[in-house]
Amino acid sequence: MSVKPVKVAVIGSGNISYTYLNTLTSGMFSIIDVVGCSDLIPEKSKARADLFGIKQMTTEEILKDPEIEIVLNLTELYNHSAVTKMILEAGKHAYSEKAMGHDLETAKANYELAKSKGLRIGCAPDCYMGSAYQTARKLIDDGVIGKPLFAFAICIRSGMGFMASDQPGAAAFPGGPPAPPAPPPGAPPSMRGVAGTTMPYDMGGYYINVLVNLLGPVNRASGYSKVYTDRLFSNPKHSKFKQPFEPRENAGNTMLMGALEFDSGAYGNLALISEGFAPEIPRVEVFGTQGTLVCPDPNLFGGWGLDVHLTRIGNQGSFKMPMTHAFGDTDPSIPPKSGKREPCHNSNRGIAVADMAWAIRQNRPHRSSAELAFHTVEILHSIDSSCKDNKVYTMSVKPAQPAPLAAGFFGPIVESALEM
Repeated sequence: MSVKPVKVAVIGSGNISYTYLNTLTSGMFSIIDVVGCSDLIPEKSKARADLFGIKQMTTEEILKDPEIEIVLNLTELYNHSAVTKMILEAGKHAYSEKAMGHDLETAKANYELAKSKGLRIGCAPDCYMGSAYQTARKLIDDGVIGKPLFAFAICIRSGMGFMASDQPGAAAFPGGPPAPPAPPPGAPPSMRGVAGTTMPYDMGGYYINVLVNLLGPVNRASGYSKVYTDRLFSNPKHSKFKQPFEPRENAGNTMLMGALEFDSGAYGNLALISEGFAPEIPRVEVFGTQGTLVCPDPNLFGGWGLDVHLTRIGNQGSFKMPMTHAFGDTDPSIPPKSGKREPCHNSNRGIAVADMAWAIRQNRPHRSSAELAFHTVEILHSIDSSCKDNKVYTMSVKPAQPAPLAAGFFGPIVESALEM
């Protein structure tokens, strides 16, 4: 029996929209029908619409269209809460780029709004649904490393530029990337660097989602966080060259270290730092009573050198494990069809949107749930709060551990892995 596709539209046609639209318009998911996209800057939405054969729309048109069931919120992080609220108030299911909100209060408001209206919220990242972390999940579920005892998740990056002046063409701080170019006419002023937009919120979801996928929800959290400011502007082209670095008003933390207690009894450490050095250090390891798993960068889906390595008690050395699941990254050497650099162009971002669509039609929970999205924000908020008041926080909302995908589906026809 055929299933009616779910109509989807996109609000926010910036950089990350390429990989979502490339995945969701590829024909891999019969459950998805992407109908249009919008942006505050019409030139951006027109370029994406032309590239992917969909309709350029205004945000108002998307929200008023009665046939659109899911709206994909790909705006910048500091707009996620407001745009998600608009989507829910229009009576549509919302799937947001990470994070669910820029603070606990706004995330909770949308969480409760969705429940009151009987609507779904989903939230990126969905990389834990990729081949690498589904393989790691299967190894743990099958008891290959025994009982999981401890995990650590670390992301150390060189300066991301979130805390610096928005002056175009000037590096934020030593080793960091150039500051962003001046915004086009009509674009809102940048809010990068304020609370909820820095490294912990930008990357925290990747590491928290894979940990919850592997070990289940977090019970308690505590830790430390701060804004690292001990540096000078070092780019001679910057107007503040050799002056002390001063964070923005209401600045977000750029260093965070958390201690996690999982409901399963395992413990974990989470460290998210934007003050390191290149290249990036992304690391997730899980230690059990019978072995250890070393997992790849959770910002990606798996394959092309992004492997899972197993060390077992009684064996010398580690073993690269074969992937047991589909949804790995595609060949990174194949250029984007836009002809220009597109972030994460070869990834499968958006598979959680397809999972949500199947969940709507099958009347079942979707894996990237509102609870999982809120859990991420609450963990980060708890670590920040713990540093200020020296307390340990118990999570108020705990998601179910996302159901594993079916193993063994490879090649272009992999949608069956989501149909459950």
